[in-house]
Amino acid sequence: MSDSTTVPQENFAQTLADSGLRSTPQREVIYSILLNKRDHPTADEVYARVKAELPTISLATVYNCLETLVGCNLVRAVNFDREPTRYCPNLRPHAHFHDDEAGSTHDIDLPPDLLDRVKAILPPGYNASSIEISFRGRTVPEAANN
Repeated sequence: MSDSTTVPQENFAQTLADSGLRSTPQREVIYSILLNKRDHPTADEVYARVKAELPTISLATVYNCLETLVGCNLVRAVNFDREPTRYCPNLRPHAHFHDDEAGSTHDIDLPPDLLDRVKAILPPGYNASSIEISFRGRTVPEAANN
């Protein structure tokens, strides 16, 4: 599964090579897992999913692979206060909503001009190379039924 928001699976090895790294079976499986179920899993959740395909993989290897994927800009690390890091393969600029009750995290598409407007309010002499917007709250029952 690939779309314009991710690095296609066939470009995965080249993206790693461009960073001076090589593709490994562990990195390939972890990236595939992140692409196939885009629910912003934690490293522990990724580890549980990877064990089905690579039974001998260690949690340390999963953490190392995830950090490599983040470092190569193949996935984004998503952080919420006092929560484990979550991993997102959506590379398009977007925000995240974390449902505190359900523990789920969702991508929120942003209007195209919003990031430009946010950058415009920076003090003179500052330039943001990236912006992270996160919302926290809960699903409103009435909205879920509409």
